[in-house]
Amino acid sequence: MCETKAPILAGKVALVTGGRGGIGRAICERFRSEGAVVYPADITKSGSMNASGETAKPGTRDGPFIRLDVTAEDSVRSAMARIGRDESRLDVLVNAAGIEIEKTIDETTLEDWNRVLAVNVTGTFLTSKHALPLLRQAARHSGSASIINFGSYDGFIADPGLAAYCASKGAVHALTRAMACDHGPEGIRVNAVCPGYVDTPMLQSFFAGDGSGGAGQTLGELQTAVRDVHPLRRYGTPKDVANLVNWLASDEAAYASGQLWVLDGGLTAQVQQMRL
Repeated sequence: MCETKAPILAGKVALVTGGRGGIGRAICERFRSEGAVVYPADITKSGSMNASGETAKPGTRDGPFIRLDVTAEDSVRSAMARIGRDESRLDVLVNAAGIEIEKTIDETTLEDWNRVLAVNVTGTFLTSKHALPLLRQAARHSGSASIINFGSYDGFIADPGLAAYCASKGAVHALTRAMACDHGPEGIRVNAVCPGYVDTPMLQSFFAGDGSGGAGQTLGELQTAVRDVHPLRRYGTPKDVANLVNWLASDEAAYASGQLWVLDGGLTAQVQQMRL
């Protein structure tokens, strides 16, 4: 007789910023399927997850959608106060909110620069800072809590025309390590997921924009060329990312902290010149 595996996030409370985006939505769905109470948060209020046609797994409960601007401290404080009233603790914080602007530094305005860093870096700082009291409560309750930031393979190497984005992701990588050192003694683990090319609206926007380095190729030719440069011969999917985030959020990853988890289909493992 087969033994049914228990959901690995049963009873945990999770907040996912950027929760209505492609990757954020997939994370929310995976968390919910693993028994977590999920609070999707985003700048655009499209309703609760159930209102968008998604249904909760029997025996689980969804938290409501939270309208959240990660760059505004009052908005972040309000979101954490809401979770504090509803749940009194937060086991998992996923900082998935992010933007990119396809420009070199010569083309990037100060407004562009400030906007990218405000969302990608300051947003990660603010949500983590104001979630700490709730995360500490969770750590005292169950022994650990988890913050999962979103870096990028662009924090290690660079795509053309993404100067501010690359800089912001490098900053998230360093911040992740610092947070892991500072808050590990409190039972709070901090990691960063660093995706490569993932099939989301942001990726399609990159292909269509000047930052793609398309060199006159059609959109279809460019998409095929980029896919085929990966050793696995495909892009990542939001589900691929959600699988890794789910593990990092769980107690199975109890000794994983301070790490930058690259998820890129082997792209950065190969010597690119060998393909010339």
